[in-house]
Amino acid sequence: MIVVTGAAGFIASGLVGTLNRQGISNIVLVDDFGKTSKKGNWETKQYAQKVDRDNFLEWFDNNASEVEFVFHLGARTDTTEFDWSVFERLNLNYTKEIWNRCTKYEVPLIYASSAATYGDGELGYKDSHDIVEQLKPLNPYGCSKNEFDKWALKQEKQPPFWAGTKFFNVYGPNEYHKGRMASVVIHTFETVQKTGKMNLFRSHRPDFEDGMQLRDFVYVKDVIDVLLHLFSTRPESGLYNLGTGRAESFLALANATFEAMNMESNIEFIDIPEDIRDKYQYFTEADMQKLIKTGYNKPFRTLKEGVKDYVVNYLIPHKYL
Repeated sequence: MIVVTGAAGFIASGLVGTLNRQGISNIVLVDDFGKTSKKGNWETKQYAQKVDRDNFLEWFDNNASEVEFVFHLGARTDTTEFDWSVFERLNLNYTKEIWNRCTKYEVPLIYASSAATYGDGELGYKDSHDIVEQLKPLNPYGCSKNEFDKWALKQEKQPPFWAGTKFFNVYGPNEYHKGRMASVVIHTFETVQKTGKMNLFRSHRPDFEDGMQLRDFVYVKDVIDVLLHLFSTRPESGLYNLGTGRAESFLALANATFEAMNMESNIEFIDIPEDIRDKYQYFTEADMQKLIKTGYNKPFRTLKEGVKDYVVNYLIPHKYL
């Protein structure tokens, strides 16, 4: 069996759907399934079993001999949450428990790290193990991810294969439930439908024009392709960036969304909320050389390609991946 945690969430539910389309249904879904806003992500999926997040560790102990692989993609991802105890429990300690079981039962593991670990990018965006101890994330979410990366790299006992994937700005189907944390694409789509215009954050730095804050936006289908590449090839264990290697502006992302909707762009700028203003990343761009050296050679979708597929094939008909 393949275990997928966070299975009711954004990336993990898309992974389960992709596995289903490849004829794989012997999957154990792990999550808090009580949130009705996430129901569309998992209710039509094919799976062997559904396990509540709070019961999973005990379940793992009782069923370890049947587990072939663990995708641990469940996490608290709210970058505006500043209660460290939430992240310590859900992102740090829970992941340690899963790691220890994968080590004990010799089960390969892929877990979700984050580009938020890089902070303001003063040390660059290279997925080198040498800089992990020096990284300074800008918020508790990023800290929780980096603290686990640091802990994992120090472990003498490890799963037979493991990879921590540093997700950059992922967008695409199955993020209907994410609210404030959803991508600019779905915010643009929904706001334009209601008001005919879109608000983007104004720049509060003189070296960036309004809307020209740059991020490495990566389409969720490409993310899933990389996860399945690591799953099938199992290269050298370690941390792997998961972006495109191309930084694009929020303005370009919003314009691509308007274009996919066959509408003229109508964009206004608003201040970044004060609670996140000093924790806001103005630039991210993944160094993808480590992944490429594993033999991954599939081209990533361009921003326009990804946004068009998302808007036309998922947002407009309100479909799931």
